[in-house]
Amino acid sequence: MKNLVIIPTYNEKENVEKMIHKVMSLDINIHCLIVEDNSPDGTAAIVKSLMDQYPEKLHMEERQGKLGLGTAYLHGFRWGLERGYEYICEMDCDFSHNPDDLARLIKACTDGADLAIGSRYCKGGKVSNWPWSRLMLSYFASWYVRMILWIGIKDTTAGFKCYHHTVLEKINFDAVTFKGYAFQICMKYAAKKHGFKIVEVPITFIDREFGTSKMSTGIFKEAIFGVWKMRRLKL
Repeated sequence: MKNLVIIPTYNEKENVEKMIHKVMSLDINIHCLIVEDNSPDGTAAIVKSLMDQYPEKLHMEERQGKLGLGTAYLHGFRWGLERGYEYICEMDCDFSHNPDDLARLIKACTDGADLAIGSRYCKGGKVSNWPWSRLMLSYFASWYVRMILWIGIKDTTAGFKCYHHTVLEKINFDAVTFKGYAFQICMKYAAKKHGFKIVEVPITFIDREFGTSKMSTGIFKEAIFGVWKMRRLKL
């Protein structure tokens, strides 16, 4: 069984080395693909310096600029499918997602799920170190998405996931043009529309300690208005 985790990076020099060492130390057979968007802070050089240490398990795809989270994951999905990975995971580089939980997400899929979501809002899920205003914004954003798309998922914007390869092979990537939270919503919606089994695995989400958040007003607006567009897409 071949497992892959895709980690997009842009200006993650404070986190990327620690993240790679942590993922490589896990007691699961997992490879790591860094999708690096030409970070000016030297993130790519740090990754390259570690590739000899993990020659079979650490990979990097460098792109020409900051092209958005959604396109980074789609690039990684295509890369992973071409190389025959059975389970393909995605996670952030900033340790807001605990790498130890990768094993739990993969197990949920081997136990029968097609898509496992690391969820903040299902029973047992938590958020740490967020201000109350941001927590309420995120929680009600998920409620808003559920009301429009009727997908029955508690954490609709979650970015910590494990897919069985058949899910990604079925989804029409060309129709998924979103870049931020809307991308995460759209991929879940597509999996649901195709009838795949989705489970939520409770996690504790911890706000980043180092580096800068990539959240912006544009990303938020894309999610608010994008959910209406998703209903018309041929996913």
